Amino acid sequence: MARLWIKRIALGLLGLLLLGLLWLWALPPAMLRVGASYAAKIVCSNVFLANRDAQAVLRDDVQNHGHPLLKYMRVTVDRERGEVHAALLGVVGKGLALHRPGHGCAVVADGDLAAARAAAPAIDAPTAPPPAPPRPPEPGALPPNWPEVDAAPTSGQLAAVVNLPELQGPGMRAVVVVHKGRIVGETYGPGFGPDTPLLGWSMTKTATAALIGRRLHEGGLTLDTPLAPALGWPASDARAAITPAQLLAMSSGLQFDEGYGGVSDVTRMLYLEPDMAAYAAQQPLLHPPGTQFNYSSGSSLLLSRWWTQGANTDARRLLFTPLGMRSATLETDARGTPVGSSYLYATAKDWARLGLFLLNDGVWQGQRLLPEGYVARMTAASPAKPGSYGRGHLWLHGPQGTTPEGQDPDVAQGLPADTWWMRGHDGQFVAVVPSKQLVVVRLGLTPSKLGYQPQGLVKKVLEAVN
Repeated sequence: MARLWIKRIALGLLGLLLLGLLWLWALPPAMLRVGASYAAKIVCSNVFLANRDAQAVLRDDVQNHGHPLLKYMRVTVDRERGEVHAALLGVVGKGLALHRPGHGCAVVADGDLAAARAAAPAIDAPTAPPPAPPRPPEPGALPPNWPEVDAAPTSGQLAAVVNLPELQGPGMRAVVVVHKGRIVGETYGPGFGPDTPLLGWSMTKTATAALIGRRLHEGGLTLDTPLAPALGWPASDARAAITPAQLLAMSSGLQFDEGYGGVSDVTRMLYLEPDMAAYAAQQPLLHPPGTQFNYSSGSSLLLSRWWTQGANTDARRLLFTPLGMRSATLETDARGTPVGSSYLYATAKDWARLGLFLLNDGVWQGQRLLPEGYVARMTAASPAKPGSYGRGHLWLHGPQGTTPEGQDPDVAQGLPADTWWMRGHDGQFVAVVPSKQLVVVRLGLTPSKLGYQPQGLVKKVLEAVN
């Protein structure tokens, strides 16, 4: 009799386990869906844009960092269809990413592959015309000296600096140094090289600001006109007063949780929503526009929806082709909107081109591509976050680290006060030092919990080039 009861209990427990697994498969919790979509997206982009091995990307970029559940994700890649599927233990989560040539990879959280393909017609090569012939440099502009061939091998004191592990930081994948318009130093981590496109994460925000500047330069947009018509907010809605300038300065007043530890506004937007801008536009207004700082990737998606309204809004035509950023791909979401918060892939040298372009006040090869004064506006302090964040989707200092709050960590570590930064998740940095005509790119996979501060690298580079 006892054995019979034990058998019945075991069968009951097995039945409950099977029902639980069936439930997880049919209706996976949001956390598992986020993890599966993240795994599919990262593998997709690195396979199709960077030509990396899928299992190596899964191991090194997805499973070795982040939530413990990611260690149990499995992926399959269909190169012919451009699809990547991911799931916990190969079963739970239903992550799906789709590669569209010219548009990169998109999470297809709703499973509608037809809509995702239709929203991003194939582009086999940049369709933009070649840049205009060089014009005479404007007064005060730096000479356009970008080399068309690889730089000479890094040597001397600078070589020692860029190859010093404690300055590179853990997980370094690329360092490029540009001084007075020329590449003077570069180095790469194992498995990466000059032709490897690397994800900038939130450095993409600064590229979005540059693209907006290109639209302003061509005419038709202004920063201080409410953008409600592009987002579907009626005039009676309090959000209708929000301007592009406030979004660029991260002071829209909209609710948005940028936390990456679980299911938040940013992870839901990036990995569960086919129309990211529509999701960001649904967020309620918590504060009067322009009064409170709130770092928000949702703001960048609202700007992306706004600046791409109308004709001739391709990022290649506007920015990448004129700068010669041939490796650059600004990925779009499943409904065709550029993910201007997070998803620009480019080689380290092409990230350096963007930094040099902004250092040169929006002038490239003698041709002005941004409105005069626009970069000065970008690097001016956000009224809602003076001393830390700029008015153009960039940071006025590097990571705070151990520097006491209220003190500039760059100045505390010996950097010039005019240094400003593009900064991205997991250790992506471009430091621009206008007074020294210096751009330093550092890319890698370096979680913030490791406490890496790139200011030490930039300081030693400055000492080596001066």
